[in-house]
Amino acid sequence: MSVNNNKKILIIEDEQKLVRLLKTNFESVGFEVYSADNAKSGLAAMTLTSPDLIILDVMLPDEDGITLCRKIREISDIPIIILTAKVRESDKLLGFESGADDYITKPFSSAELIARVKAVLRRSEGKNNTPKDTELLLGNLRISFARRKVYKNDQEIKLTPTEFQLLYHLAINHDRVMLHEELLKLVWGPEYQSEVEYLRAYIWRLRRKIEDDPAHPQIIVSNLGIGYSCCTPNLLRS
Repeated sequence: MSVNNNKKILIIEDEQKLVRLLKTNFESVGFEVYSADNAKSGLAAMTLTSPDLIILDVMLPDEDGITLCRKIREISDIPIIILTAKVRESDKLLGFESGADDYITKPFSSAELIARVKAVLRRSEGKNNTPKDTELLLGNLRISFARRKVYKNDQEIKLTPTEFQLLYHLAINHDRVMLHEELLKLVWGPEYQSEVEYLRAYIWRLRRKIEDDPAHPQIIVSNLGIGYSCCTPNLLRS
């Protein structure tokens, strides 16, 4: 079954020519498409339509997309792809830090955006053969594979689907260096294998959530220029 069967996309974008183009292209491959032209109506449309993915422009007439992305993340882990004309890495990091799952710069091809949408939807569905009856204890961090939840000192840490996927692959390969390209293929898909900044941004986000001191990580350790490894103090399995 195609990943886009019965999937709904909400486009929050005030450039109507672009909205019409995206709507036509997404509908041609089987998506159901809704749109809103500002942040306020975008939030209302999200509640009314319950979309499977949001495409969000950074520049909106009533509120910037980064702020709106943060608001959405407070109430939902729905996948979000940010559209922007900004290309600086610091802007991308800001987008990821706000909770976005992907970041596409204008101009872009419709084929590229559709491919990215499908990849993000695949990740959000968690198709990774996660063990159903296993927990992993890394110091004060507990990962429940069955429930797809993470706890630190017995307090649940909210992770997005992509963040969980990344931690999952690092954890099940604990004490082994995972190459940048390897992690990108496993978590994001083969079309992302050269997007090292994605990985760097998500590692940064993940460390902020799970490490006692993100500036001096003890769980997710960098191997400079090569990749990352998950160290396992007091490793326990159940």
